[in-house]
Order: sequence, then structure tokens, then C-alpha cells
Amino acid sequence: MKVDEKEKTVAVRSGFLGGGGKEETYTRADMIDLENLDVEKQRESIAKTLALEKQRHKDNDQPMAPWEIDLAKLEVHHRIAPGTFGSVYRATYDGKDVLAKLLDWGDDGVMPETEIAIQREALRKEVVVWKDLDHPNVTKFIGASMGTIDLNFPPESGECSAPPDFPESACCVVVEYLSGGTLRQHLYANRDNKLTYEEVVELALDLARGLAYLHSKDIVHRDVKAENMLLDAKGALKIADFGVARVQAKNPGEMTGMTGTPGYMAPEVILGKPYNRKCDVYSFGICLWAIYCCDMPYYPNKSFGEASSDIVHKNLRPKIPRCCPAPLANIMKRCWQADPEKRPDMLDVVQLLDALDTTHGGDMIPEGKTPGCFCFLRPRRAGP
Repeated sequence: MKVDEKEKTVAVRSGFLGGGGKEETYTRADMIDLENLDVEKQRESIAKTLALEKQRHKDNDQPMAPWEIDLAKLEVHHRIAPGTFGSVYRATYDGKDVLAKLLDWGDDGVMPETEIAIQREALRKEVVVWKDLDHPNVTKFIGASMGTIDLNFPPESGECSAPPDFPESACCVVVEYLSGGTLRQHLYANRDNKLTYEEVVELALDLARGLAYLHSKDIVHRDVKAENMLLDAKGALKIADFGVARVQAKNPGEMTGMTGTPGYMAPEVILGKPYNRKCDVYSFGICLWAIYCCDMPYYPNKSFGEASSDIVHKNLRPKIPRCCPAPLANIMKRCWQADPEKRPDMLDVVQLLDALDTTHGGDMIPEGKTPGCFCFLRPRRAGP
């Protein structure tokens, strides 16, 4: 690290101390730029990691980590969903249909290199946990790679294919392919006629059980939303997209930062306060409303800043339709409490949902079907 010669402190070591009176130069501790030094160390760490990965691919001598995939067996076909820090692609791995998410946190040129390095290291720690996850409501994790060297991209790069200049430092996460699409797509397809109350509860239970399982493993998803839930061919829901998931920190102050999606984000996350798995419970409450209404959480005539402020300071939440059964509405309200400590654990939510009676109606009533229930008139008001 370069330091102005004028800013150096000169110390003369005497013969008594073994220096023989020789003048030696030391850098003053208060002149060290720790932030830039940290950046440099992170750069060196990333460079070393990539160099080792390249060398291993050349030599084939070093054993692969248990969670690591052989990129030579992964072939990316086309993009099916864009994302903030990466996109999801339809692909094949070792001849089987899979979904591959390519993560490049530095693609926008805004995230500092220190943060990129932190994200990469966190992902490396997470995949060690993901490989052992086994639950019917969690998408099966196949493997990951901390680089994209030797990744087979399509020969032609159109708008739906992988970018030809995707950096080698990007990470790749591969999970099982599910043919039912996303939960959001399913809700949109049923926006006019709505889902039956029974199906609402079944989907909610799938999501609740999956989250309860993750929380039992100390994993906080941090981006629970309809877009990140996949459906299999039979309509069962599985939690996907662990792009921002984290193992819950033992020290609550270690988990901060605005991570998630507007509309689903808990107040403590919006404020940048320390948070834990209860932020997922809040997001689940919003998802439960979305599943029942076959709609997405949004607040008309409010900017993101205004909506965020009202969520925190005015308890702004999606408007619950009058035709929503009271027990289900109560679960929503309990989950999206402003105080995280007042929200139930996901295991409690599972029990509450399991106890619901779906045999006596309770379906969301489409607009115009029943004069006595104005559940979905537009413009929809948003309120507590």
C-alpha cells in the first residue's frame, strides 16, 4: 500500500535493542487506509479463488467439493426469468432438465467489491447447507459453482439466451426443474375466477411447511414472494430462489441491510434494523393475502418511498377482502405485525392453517359475482 513518505514515522533502533543503531522506517498505523486495504485483500481472495478453479479444471487433480457441479455437464438453453442480481435459465445437467441461476452481484457496477466478496463467501457457506436440505416443499438443490469457467452457453445470444460476456467470476446455482411454473404465474392465470378456499389453504400450507423446515435449519430465506415459489406438475408448491438466503446469525446485529422485494419486505428490513427469521413470517403473511386474492401487493398512487414509509409508520398493509374468512384473515394480520416478536413462528402458522375448515365455503368471490361482497373493486384501496 502506498503511503506518502512525509507521513512515515522514523524510528531509530539502538544497539541495546539489537538494531545496531541502524535507522529503520515504519508505516504509522493511523495512516493505513483500512477500507482500501480490505478491498485489496478481497480482490486478492477472489483472484486466488478463480486461479485455483482454473487450475483445477486444467489439471483435474484436485477433488471437487461435495456441493460443486461439473460445469462441463451443464448446458444453458434460454432465460425464463430475469432477476436483480442474476437470471434463471432453463438448462440440462448431465442430461436432466434443471433450472440454473447465474448470479453476478457486480453486474450493475454499483455494488462495492467488498460487498461482492461478502456475497460470494456467504453463498459458498450456504451451499454447504443447501446440499443437505430434503423436504417436499423445498426445491431440490443439485449443486453450485463459484465461477462460470467452461460453462456451455447457447451458440446464439438472443434476448432470451445467456449473455455472451457473462463474467467468469459469476456464480451458478442449479436446482431441479419444476414444470408448473411460478406461483405468481398461477395466481395471474386465476385472477378472474380466483382459487377455491381449499386450494388457497393447500398452497399456503405447502409454503408454511417449507419455511418452517428452513427455519429449523437456521436458514432465513429473506425474499419470500410469489415469484420465488415453484409448482410441480401436480400443483404442489416448492420454495425456490435461495439467491439471498442466509444462515441466521447468532448475533442479531449481523443480519441487517435492505434485502428482499418491495411489497413483501418487513418493516425492520426496510429500516435497516437487525432482523431474523421473523422477516420471512411477515413476507408469508403478504403471500397468504396474494394467494387468496390472486393478486400482487401494490399500493396505487404511492411511490416506493411513500409506501415504505407508510408500511413502517402507518401500518400500511394490503386490504383484506370482506369475504375472506375471519380465521384466515387473522393469520394474515398476525404474520404481518409490525413488531417481529409478536409474529408467530412458522410452525405455529402451520398448525393454524391445518386447523382451518375449508368445507363450508370461504372462496374469494370474483368481482361482480355477488352484490353483497365488494372484495375486488378497482381501484383497490390499501390500508391496515
